[in-house]
Amino acid sequence: MANVNESLAEVMKIDGATGTCLVDVASGMVLGKVGGGGVDLDLAGAGNTEVVRAKLKVMAALGLKDSIEDILITLGNHYHMIRMHKTALFIYVILDKSKSNLAMARHKLSEIEKGLAV
Repeated sequence: MANVNESLAEVMKIDGATGTCLVDVASGMVLGKVGGGGVDLDLAGAGNTEVVRAKLKVMAALGLKDSIEDILITLGNHYHMIRMHKTALFIYVILDKSKSNLAMARHKLSEIEKGLAV
């Protein structure tokens, strides 16, 4: 099991990663961050908390008895990935599209999330 800093350091080893943070869904607070590539990770973490909350509301309205594994937002030059942790946390990572392999990034992020001890 890896701690927050070790886990975020591993996320930054994913090809194309420019920034990552661990976020508490309940408060929107960033509990740890690395990099950023010009993006304010505190603001991104808080903002993406709203994305997670919105998806959870839609799932509840649809009566879906399931959980979010990950959320992918594709922008012109970046992938923004949200990987839920078994607790009320998520790992947020920004990937440069030109330098990343989305399938490998999802796989590695899944492994890192499973090994994260909070």
